[in-house]
Amino acid sequence: MPMPWFLLSLALGRSPVVLSLERLEGLQDAARCSPGLSCHLWDGDVVCLPGSIVSAPGPVLVPTSLQTELVRRCYQETDCDLCVRVAVHLAVHGHWEKPEDEEKLGRAADPEPEEPRNASLQAQVVLSFQAYPTARCVLLEVQVPAALVQPGQSVGSVVFDCFEAALGTEVQIWSYTQPRYQKELNLTRQLPALPWLSVTADGDNVHLVLDVSEEQSFGLSLYWNQVQGPVKPWWHRNLTGPQTIPLNQTDIVPCLCIQAWPLEPDSVRTSICPFTEDPRAHRNLWRAARLQLLPPRGWRLDAPCSLHAQATLCWQAPSRGPCQPLVPPLPRENVTVNMALEFPLLKGHPNLCVQQVSSWEKMQLQLQECLWADSLGPLKDDMLLVEAGGPQDNRSFCALEPSGCTPLLSRASTRAARLGEQLLQDLHSGQCLQLWDDDLGALWACPMDKYIHQRWVLVWLACLLFAAALFLLFLLKKDHVKAAATGRAALLLYSADDAGFERLVGALASALCQVPLRVAVDLWSRRELSAQGPLAWFHAQRRRTVQEGGLVVLIFSPGAVALCHEWLQDAGPAPGAHGPHDAFAASLSCVLPDFLQGRAPGRYVGAYFDGLLHADAVPALFRAVPVFSLPSQLPAFLGSLQGPRGPRPGRLGERAEQVARALQPALDSCLRTPGTAGMGRGMGPEAGDRT
Repeated sequence: MPMPWFLLSLALGRSPVVLSLERLEGLQDAARCSPGLSCHLWDGDVVCLPGSIVSAPGPVLVPTSLQTELVRRCYQETDCDLCVRVAVHLAVHGHWEKPEDEEKLGRAADPEPEEPRNASLQAQVVLSFQAYPTARCVLLEVQVPAALVQPGQSVGSVVFDCFEAALGTEVQIWSYTQPRYQKELNLTRQLPALPWLSVTADGDNVHLVLDVSEEQSFGLSLYWNQVQGPVKPWWHRNLTGPQTIPLNQTDIVPCLCIQAWPLEPDSVRTSICPFTEDPRAHRNLWRAARLQLLPPRGWRLDAPCSLHAQATLCWQAPSRGPCQPLVPPLPRENVTVNMALEFPLLKGHPNLCVQQVSSWEKMQLQLQECLWADSLGPLKDDMLLVEAGGPQDNRSFCALEPSGCTPLLSRASTRAARLGEQLLQDLHSGQCLQLWDDDLGALWACPMDKYIHQRWVLVWLACLLFAAALFLLFLLKKDHVKAAATGRAALLLYSADDAGFERLVGALASALCQVPLRVAVDLWSRRELSAQGPLAWFHAQRRRTVQEGGLVVLIFSPGAVALCHEWLQDAGPAPGAHGPHDAFAASLSCVLPDFLQGRAPGRYVGAYFDGLLHADAVPALFRAVPVFSLPSQLPAFLGSLQGPRGPRPGRLGERAEQVARALQPALDSCLRTPGTAGMGRGMGPEAGDRT
């Protein structure tokens, strides 16, 4: 149902409630009257000319008061505008006057009929409406039947639908009759604004602030208000409660508008375009504008908003100096965004560029695009020759240079003057490309490649030789760089005394990988070990490690020492005495010959853990190679593993500390286990597979 004006003003406060305004369909204005009256709305608007006040000849209709309310005029399902409905209340003014002789003699019988004094009344009522920038006047014809004509009494009202207006604007309404019998009525109203939508700026930070209640749901849309085409939102969200939304600085352009509305049926939408006069928005618009080449000689300026700019052609030399206007200058064209334009050219050239110049208040903005650079390649070292019009034997030529247009046959010290005769020969022999031609003259682009000094050839040869030397050096250092990046190889051999000792070896292997070293250990290769067998697996790993210049690390424990003694005293253990994954037992058949024949130095190192084995327990045969106590001798151990190309001592000490921290928890766990320190092997066939 319609909402009275004062209720609407009260409702639209800081946190507005949702209103349900009456909905009007279509674009046509309409008028209706109170019961008993008849009215008609003239087609189209009329000219507002109140005229002077005249005396009433008798009873006449005059407006006595004005009343307004808001309605919605809808063109489509969701496309509605705010509209002001105006009701004009009418009354009878004046009365019939008696003739003077009738008042003296009394009313005599008159044989001729007389017009009844209580006849129906007709009036032309004018409504004038102003709401910047809109001004309208409409004319309503109203007729009152004789039965309702009572001097000084109200006869009803006529209602007009409707005058469109925007939220937040001030509207002024006048009403009078033609002819005018009294001073016109006037009414001024401030349409309610929606203060819950605003934009704040703090330096470069721009925020959209929506101050609504927490339970209020609303839609928010950002769109470009373009002159051409329908409005197409490029950002839309349905939100709830108060919101502060940051706006991307680069998205702010003069035509950026914001629309918000409550998510309720028949709700009123409000829009603001706050950046139309913002200098930053105009700069962003210029940065967002793009020139696009449309083959064969067309072009278009693409931009989100319309802008006032002029375009002209210029010549851009490869030196990246300023783009020089063509001589004679081609006329500037006014630019309409997103519309195709034509170049007055015969041929395209990569050095021909388009300059867009715009002036907004005191800001001078310029955009330049060399549109043919993509299709015709990079800028060329061509000389632009300008041919001035005249008789065939009286034509003059000059070359466009940074200092101006230099006559070809002159004594100037420029490149064009020195090569003037050669350029004319190139022109007459057809080596130059004609870009433009009319009655004023012509433009020619002449290639300059063959005039480049020969010394640049030597420079290029020197550069090529230098590049070849660098490439050769790279190939020579390739293997070294690869090895340095991946680390030296290390194969760890140990005896699986128990689960705790296996965890300790695993911690050592993981820490060595971070050094970095390329570590191989049977703990990480159980599947290969089962498939190949311990002896075949050890042979493959040992061969690869030795070939890559790595080291085999023998980790001694009580169990490993016992195994070594068995081999040295009994020439090997009994078959099947150890688990299928015991690579240490299998490897001794290959390790011992290397030590017995003196091939171990440079291929093997030994190691044992502090507290688990004494240095004297290591068999004398294996002391032919360095044997390190871990973690007390970690720096020397790491230095031996990494070789002469390892890191500097300071860096080596840091890595040793990292490895020591990784080993210590597992070593402490082994030392706390009863019977671990100094224990014997303690493993037999029943130990089985420790995977």
